[in-house]
Amino acid sequence: MHCDIYKFPKHSEMYVYIARPDYPDDTDEIKDWLGVLPKELRKSLGEAKFLMHLDLAETKKLARVDKNEVIEKLNSQGYFVQTPPSDVLLAQAQARMKEAQDKRYD
Repeated sequence: MHCDIYKFPKHSEMYVYIARPDYPDDTDEIKDWLGVLPKELRKSLGEAKFLMHLDLAETKKLARVDKNEVIEKLNSQGYFVQTPPSDVLLAQAQARMKEAQDKRYD
């Protein structure tokens, strides 16, 4: 299974894997690969930045997620969202709260 991985500057350490089951035969026409994402999710993610193309069959394991779970989601829905680890999510939430407080008292 081939896939493309995107990151989103608005969401630190969140990655979206997009299935490319027909790679390399799917490159003849320009395509919106992120079009498989639900509209609300895509809208909330903001601007995407292409990170890399990956052949999961050639990859032994992934750093933070189970490779088999990624493949299962790519096959069933065409994408997989890798969320940040809980400690990163907590730090991001705390930073947003502090920023909101600082703005409130400016």
